[in-house]
Parts: sequence; structure tokens; C-alpha cells
Amino acid sequence: MMKITAYADQVSVAPGETINFMVNCGAKSFKADIVKLICGDTNPDGPGYKEKVIRTAVSGTYKGRRQRIHAGSFVEIGNAEVFNRLQSFTLQAFIWPTTPEKGRQTVISNWSHVEQSGAQLIIEADNGGVGLTLGAGKGKVQTFATGKPLLTQEWYFIAASFDAKTKTIQLIQEPLHTHVGCNDQARQTRIAKFGKSPLHNYLVTLGAQFLRHDKGRIVCQHHYNGKIDSPRIASRALDLGEMEALKRNVVPSALTDDVVAAWDFSVDITGTCVRDITENRLHGEIVNLPARGMTGWNWSGDEMSWRHQPEQYGAIHFHDDDLYDAGWEVDFSLVVPKKLKSGLYAARLRCGDDGDSEDYVPFAVLPPRGAVTAKICFLLPTGSYMAYANEHMAVDVPIAQLLSGRLLEHDRQDIYRHEHREYGASCYDTHSDGSGICYSSRLRPILNMRPKCRAWIGGKGSALWQFNADTHIIAWLEALGYEYDVVTDEELHRDGLAAIAGYDAVLSSSHPEYQSRQMWDAMDAYQQTGGRLMYLGGNGWYWRIAYHSELPGVMEVRRAEGGIRAWEARTGEYYHSFTGEYGGLWRRNG
Repeated sequence: MMKITAYADQVSVAPGETINFMVNCGAKSFKADIVKLICGDTNPDGPGYKEKVIRTAVSGTYKGRRQRIHAGSFVEIGNAEVFNRLQSFTLQAFIWPTTPEKGRQTVISNWSHVEQSGAQLIIEADNGGVGLTLGAGKGKVQTFATGKPLLTQEWYFIAASFDAKTKTIQLIQEPLHTHVGCNDQARQTRIAKFGKSPLHNYLVTLGAQFLRHDKGRIVCQHHYNGKIDSPRIASRALDLGEMEALKRNVVPSALTDDVVAAWDFSVDITGTCVRDITENRLHGEIVNLPARGMTGWNWSGDEMSWRHQPEQYGAIHFHDDDLYDAGWEVDFSLVVPKKLKSGLYAARLRCGDDGDSEDYVPFAVLPPRGAVTAKICFLLPTGSYMAYANEHMAVDVPIAQLLSGRLLEHDRQDIYRHEHREYGASCYDTHSDGSGICYSSRLRPILNMRPKCRAWIGGKGSALWQFNADTHIIAWLEALGYEYDVVTDEELHRDGLAAIAGYDAVLSSSHPEYQSRQMWDAMDAYQQTGGRLMYLGGNGWYWRIAYHSELPGVMEVRRAEGGIRAWEARTGEYYHSFTGEYGGLWRRNG
């Protein structure tokens, strides 16, 4: 078992800049050193593992501590006085559940776990139907359910209203499908045992139930798997006609004074904000990057791009295993020495004598900003590293041995990330609900982007793949005495041609598979102006990706209509939510 794991807030830094390291350590202390990585491959038939310790101010011993990852996506609306005054109310939304049988899942929540008070529109645990939980304090919690199981991957309109004066509850479960013989429609009236809830000051969340705060982070439970579209909250018990009128993305004038919030997920799809279209402007923020730009309940199939008819893309797909930023606290920071040469480096962390008590966090040291210090540039494929980050193919794919052509060996990183799914998976994996993972972040420990790490993909008798294969190129440059700079995909994407314009030659990596439009254009412009690309890879410039304009360190891939795909995007969801660009293979993009 690994006793220490870590990550950094940057994948590349220039001299004089700061990189922060976040460490989860199960021992009382750990030792940190900065090393230059020359060859990360431990295969005895290769060049041999090579690293060089670099003297820096961060070398030393640090106090160990546990740091946790809280996976699962949701929308945080936050505290709002208008919610806290509610006694009577209506909660409604369209949902497309993917695991209704999995247990209790929250759609809309205004709830205090400590006080056991508030209200929640849920999928209840017993048989996967729609339910409403009301809480008036400890010992005064009731859950009402339709008792009709929801079908997987079908749209429903669901609603729950509560009249505090009469204690009357209305539950609505209305299927939008036309399957014959399905007993999944329900309209029920119930009477609650308890009336008014005490005045409160609780968070409103969509897609999960707020549980507690942990070092500034919001921790939720009962995460929902599936799509939510057009969630609404009203300040009184609406009748069926009023609920029907409130389904659209315009609040009827007759309900203006009654509708507290009406969130339209089709607005600002490229961003992180969830917009409330009422005058209250109770906007929210997405947490852990649920998938946006997804087909909604009213998608007709006439348009494949959310940019052209965004009103049909008003759904967000939530997952209980989504992860963007692990959110750990900083344990130590390195100010890169101004005379440190550009190259591939890592923070080496150790907390014991055995091999399991070691972790590395690789990063590139760039040349000084605006400078070129060699004729050769090695382009580190961080986009491809992120696409494969923490992949579970060796343990999850039934035909993994057939694909690799050999018996598989699982090392400590394989086993650890299999047991700790909260560390997130790769864009080759699927979520717990079976949908493809289209986002991947580097703001978490990436346990297969490590020196000394084996990988299940590779030729017979070899486990050389991606990161450690790329260190062979570094080892070759070092062995022959070539001067070189290291630049990553992030610089090429952000700075374009300027990132590589001054070099006589740019060396690709062993597997530069994932490329954004900006990266493609920069490399094309470089060659058109006389630069030379030395292509040392296979399967390069294959998948088109996008980077988020607001959030650092996260990429997106939509596996569209061609290519060798571990999963396939659903029809109508081929366009990147980060940029609106068509995804898939570059050759299908012309």
C-alpha cells in the first residue's frame, strides 16, 4: 500500500516562479527533494534509471498528514435569505437518471444534516422512485415516495410541492418516454405529520446533498447520477397547470412573484456559473466539473451543436465520481532557482525505507520567459498524460490481456488507484454510471505519470508507455550532450507559435496523441515558417481536445464518430462544452 501521494498546482514553471506541492502522507513525516529526471524506466534492458538530486531550499523533512479527496459533482447555490424563509414551496426539474437503483440520490436540496431540517427532492433508496424528504428537526424527518421505479436513461418531469398550512404534499413523476407497459407514472397526494420547518440558513445544492465543510471545501453526500434540466423552486405549492407553465425557460408573468429561482443550464455552457433567470439572480457554481453541453429533455435531433440551439442543451450530467481539483492544502513550495536549466524535474517524496513509501511529482522547468536557451525544444505531451491520467484499463477492461498481448502485472500504483477511485480516472474510462469520462484534470495525484511506474499498455515483454517512454528521449539527449529546452502542451496551447518559434528543431514525444486547435495551428505555423519537427512518436495528432478558458489544468475530449474508442459520445454530444468546437478525430475535422 502506498503511504504517500501528492500533486502540484503547476505542470511547468519558469525560473523565478513558484510551484506548490500538496501531499497526503500516512506517516508522521516525509522527506522531500527535487531531482532532475533523466530516465524514468527501470527496465534492465533499457538505459537504466537515472535521476540527479538538485540542491534547493525545499529539501528537508516535513510533517505528514492525511489529505482527503471528495469526489462527486454538484451545483452550489449557497446561502440565500429567500430560501431560508420558505415554508410552503414547490421543487421541480427534468431528470434523466442513469443509476436510479443505486440508492438515495439528491436532485434539489436545501438541507442541514446536523439539524435534520429542510427539504429535498430525491430519488429514494427503496425502489428508485421520486421522493420528497421534509425535516422539521431531529426526530421530525419524513420521506414520501412514489414507489414507482424510474427507468434508466429516460427523461422524466418530477416535482414535489408542500403546503405548510394544510400539510399537503403533491408528488409528480411524469415519464416523457412512450414505452408500452411501463408503470412508472405517478401523481400522489399525501399529508405530512409535521408542518412548518424552523427558520434556517442552509446551502442550496443541485445534484447532491450538503453534508459539511472541510477546510474550506463543501462536502456532499447522496450524489445524483444522470442529467438534470431546468430545476425550479417556487415559494408556494403550485398546482399542476402552474408547474406545467414553469417548465419552459421563461418564467410566466403570473408566477413572477412566486418563483424563487429558475436555473437555465443552457446559458454560459463554457463557464462555471449556473444562471438563475429570475430577478433574484441566485446564480450557482458547478463543483467538480459535471458534464455540460449535454442534450436536454427537449432535444429534437435537428441540431447537433449546442452553439446553434442552446435551448435544447439545457442539461448537466452529474456523476458521483466527478473530480476537478483535489483541493488539498499546500505542504511546501519551490521557487525555481533562476539558474536552473530547462528540463524535466520532479519532487521526490519519501516517508519510509520500503519502495511503497515513495512518490514523485514530475514537472517541467521552462527556459526563462521570453527566452530560448538551446536550438532544440522537446515538447512534453501533458495533454496526452492528462487523457490517460489514472486509467483503470488494466483492472476494468475484460480483454486487457488480449489488447496488450501479454500477462498483466499490477504494480502498487495500479492497485492503489483501483482501491481509491476518488482519485479520478482517465478519458479512457467510464463513470460509475457507464457514461464516458470526457474531462481530465492534473490537479490531483496522477499515479501513472511517474518515473519507475509500469503501464499495462506496451509490446510483448515491455511495459514502456507514455511518460517513461518520453524519458528515453531525455536520456538520449543527455547521453549525446545536446542542449535542449523543455516546453509543455500548455505553453503551446496558450502562447501559440511564440512558445516554439525560436528553436531550430522541435522534438515530439513518443505519443503526442491529444492536440487542441491552438496547438495544431502553432505547430503548422512553426513548420510553415521554416521550423523543423522531428516526429518521434506514434498515433500523434489524433484526438482533438479543448482546454477550459477559466479553470487551469483541465482538458476535454469528445469521442465522436470515428477512431478506436474506449467509449462513444452520445449522439448530439460531439461538441466540446469548453469551446463549442466539434470534437473527435483530427482527420474527421479535415
